[in-house]
Amino acid sequence: MRTDRTAGEPVSGGDQEERVLLEHLETAPDPAEDAPAASAEVVEISALAETPWQSGVGIVAPYDFALDRELWRWAPDDVSLYVTRLPFVPVPVTVDQASALSNGDDVARATRDLLAPEPLVVGYACASGSFVHGAEGQLRLRQSILDAGAPAAVTTSGATIQALEALDVRRIAVVTPYVDSVTDRLLEYLAEHGVESASSVGLGLLGHIWKTTYSEVVQAVREADRPDAEAVFISCTNVLTYDIIAPLERMLGKPVIAANQVTMWAAMQSMGRRPVAHGQHLIDATARTTAA
Repeated sequence: MRTDRTAGEPVSGGDQEERVLLEHLETAPDPAEDAPAASAEVVEISALAETPWQSGVGIVAPYDFALDRELWRWAPDDVSLYVTRLPFVPVPVTVDQASALSNGDDVARATRDLLAPEPLVVGYACASGSFVHGAEGQLRLRQSILDAGAPAAVTTSGATIQALEALDVRRIAVVTPYVDSVTDRLLEYLAEHGVESASSVGLGLLGHIWKTTYSEVVQAVREADRPDAEAVFISCTNVLTYDIIAPLERMLGKPVIAANQVTMWAAMQSMGRRPVAHGQHLIDATARTTAA
């Protein structure tokens, strides 16, 4: 079931645009083939001795999180992810589930489970769990991670606001896999931060969100986009987005940000690092800002 809760008539996109986008994904070259050849220069051993061989990011994810591999795609080669999951709760993807996933004691316990390998930051990788109780709930969740001993903390919903501020965006189109009651909580959370929703499209899913296809996400983005939307946000860390962010941005002519992307971007920002991405506006624009 898809519910289109938008303001005004959908912008005509045409099947041609979607076909071109999906064909691009099917024929896109392997990013590894474009990687520069390794330098032939000899690196001084003394320089290596001063540089840790890896840095770590702790990830606290929902019990049904299925996209570990997607998070790794934003991680540089010398950054490891330490992923743990919150306790199972036998409820569908509703406000009740999001509330259960935001339990501060559970998040603190999961954080402590991650501290042995000394991550530089711990990220709470769940959009709904970090926006379900509004701006105050997001701050409490982040504080529970810090109180558990993490040196730094990010949450998906906190990172979303951080990304929109970095892009100087205040009016967006929203795409979610959720039922309306959960999408409403997201729109309310955004409004608390002064972010207007030009439109929203929810897929109405109560489970198995990770099975949502690229084609379904592309169609939902097309339906949600409006001329007055400065960007599009795709919510939920259980929605695959890495490969379609850059093509969607080229098709729409505006930034497209997504839950997993902003989570990893914010975690890397806290470490002074740049995520691995190919033509994604958030990563490219903020890298230029940092360099300047």
